[in-house]
Amino acid sequence: MISEKMNAALNKQINEELYSAYLYLSMSAYFEGISLLGFANWMKVQTQEETAHAMGLFDYVNSRGGKIELEQINKPQINWASPVDAFEAVLKHEQYITSKISELMDTAEAEKDRPALSFLQWYIKEQVEEEATAGDLLAKLKLIGSDANALLLMDKDLAARTFVAPVIE
Repeated sequence: MISEKMNAALNKQINEELYSAYLYLSMSAYFEGISLLGFANWMKVQTQEETAHAMGLFDYVNSRGGKIELEQINKPQINWASPVDAFEAVLKHEQYITSKISELMDTAEAEKDRPALSFLQWYIKEQVEEEATAGDLLAKLKLIGSDANALLLMDKDLAARTFVAPVIE
């Protein structure tokens, strides 16, 4: 059985992950609005990943006999000044989510919840990848600068991204 404190913390993280999905869906709409459909596709795939992360937590809480309590999802930002601005927001958001996963680990340690500690290791590794990917894409956008041809080439590359459901252990 999961402790009340751990249950509440995991429910909060479910909300954070669903907000992440909502934020990336908003970014997808932004990119569609400026005709960067590859960037929009990348964000849609990111939306699917974040939803899968939320569902992994959802399933875990249920498997431990906890109680799911869904809260309101905050409205995300809807406009960015540029693709660089949007990806700066992506990196900042992923760093924020990393801090939230670290707080979950702290709660699991304080509660001496070894199953949660084991389960959350997957999320720690995932956040390392998420931050690295966001940082890489941001660096490329900064290198591109105002080169429209390079931006369109990057857009074409991002259009090839597809969703692969994660195996959350």
